[in-house]
Amino acid sequence: MMLRSLYAKLAFVLLGLFFLIGTAFIIISVFATEQYQQEVNQKLNREIARLIVSEKIIMQDNQVNQDALKNIFHMLMVINPSIEIYLLDRTGNILAFSADPGRVKRKRIDLNPVKQMINGQVTLPFLGDDPRDADGKKVFSAAPIGAGNKPEGYLYVILGGETYDSIIQKIQGSYILQLGVRVMVISLIVASAAGLIIFAFLTRRLKRLAHVMDKYTSGMPVDELQFPVSSHAGSHDEIDRLGFTFKKMTEKINSQMETLEKSDVMRRDLVANVSHDLRTPLATMRGYMETLLLKDDSLSGEERRNYLEIAISHCERLSQLISDLFELAKLEADDRVVHSEPFSLSELVQDVVQKFRLTAQQGNIDIATNIGEELPFTYADIAMIERVLENLLDNALRYTPAGGSVSIVLTNHDKDTITVQVIDTGCGIPENDLPLIFDRFYQTDKSRKTKSSHSGLGLAVTKKILELHGTFIKVKSFQNSGTTFTFELPVFKGENSR
Repeated sequence: MMLRSLYAKLAFVLLGLFFLIGTAFIIISVFATEQYQQEVNQKLNREIARLIVSEKIIMQDNQVNQDALKNIFHMLMVINPSIEIYLLDRTGNILAFSADPGRVKRKRIDLNPVKQMINGQVTLPFLGDDPRDADGKKVFSAAPIGAGNKPEGYLYVILGGETYDSIIQKIQGSYILQLGVRVMVISLIVASAAGLIIFAFLTRRLKRLAHVMDKYTSGMPVDELQFPVSSHAGSHDEIDRLGFTFKKMTEKINSQMETLEKSDVMRRDLVANVSHDLRTPLATMRGYMETLLLKDDSLSGEERRNYLEIAISHCERLSQLISDLFELAKLEADDRVVHSEPFSLSELVQDVVQKFRLTAQQGNIDIATNIGEELPFTYADIAMIERVLENLLDNALRYTPAGGSVSIVLTNHDKDTITVQVIDTGCGIPENDLPLIFDRFYQTDKSRKTKSSHSGLGLAVTKKILELHGTFIKVKSFQNSGTTFTFELPVFKGENSR
């Protein structure tokens, strides 16, 4: 529980690291000090064994001179009690020694280090066997007894007889080590305190960011959140970038939530409108069919035909609505594959205009085309583009009053695209509605007077078809002045065009 925050974890790691560094430093300091003391001791007393041998006749004819040996032991105990003297035979066996008998654990000394020391082929400090420790090593001085290549024995002098058994004892026995340990402990305490303060300073913005995240999770609006982001232009570190990213993420999430809420509202509206559009023709068809059944004997042939024509028109309207819904569902599910091919867009426009000419005449609307000369072929799915033109013309005729006009203009201002414009002189679209008219869940403003009710799916289908072709549609409109829809299609340039 104590290490749940980042600051606590960093503090724990810092203190642990300083503890390890301090322990390692103390161990290294004790070891280095000991090695230095041994080196100095061995350098100063390296010749002590040779001097003793040169002053006293310790062995003669393989016999130990006990009087001389006792004299040497006594003299050295007075001068330097830490020195221990061992008399060795030519094989390394201990013949006599100055230490307490009960504390000597070895009976024999390895002569290889002794001979190396005598020959001077060593780097100080150089260690030899410690007779008082079966596995220990200590610095020493050695000298051969007797002249010639085969000495009678060796004088083996241990230079550090009084030693410490542990690091704590070494520290307690050395003022320098005690001072060094105190300085190290104080330095670690100061460094730890400074590190904790620095960590607290560096993590404060991270704590604030975590606090902001908690507030956002609890439902606080984004506008009321205060993000801990630096205001200086060149000082954006990882925490600033994290704050920026979280801010952008919250804005995007809120935007998506608003879009989902709007989509949900529009979906409910669409369901209600589509339900009404489905129910109206069904109810009308049922009414006329029931009338035919009830009054079949009393109706004239003309009345019966009129009833049937009205029922068929409502059936066609219902079929168109269902077809639009199905088409939009397939387009949004990416089930439709674009089969592009080269074709004459001008001829397609003329064919589509002919389909709507009768409707335009019945509504007293002038419908015309404006096609540039020698217009190149375009490369697209001809059936889909035909559906786009039909939807746009149907939409234009629906919102254009009697006496108005609808025109299709084709231009080729550059070599890569053909621009298509569908222009009407209708009632126009309110500015607030322009960004939403292509949404499949959107219903146009009720104040716009149409000649027939509809589901408003045509523009959504149009937009999706053009997106599948890699292009988009634009709209420009002014109320009571008309509307212009514009899109572009690629020019056919060969076999691999598109």
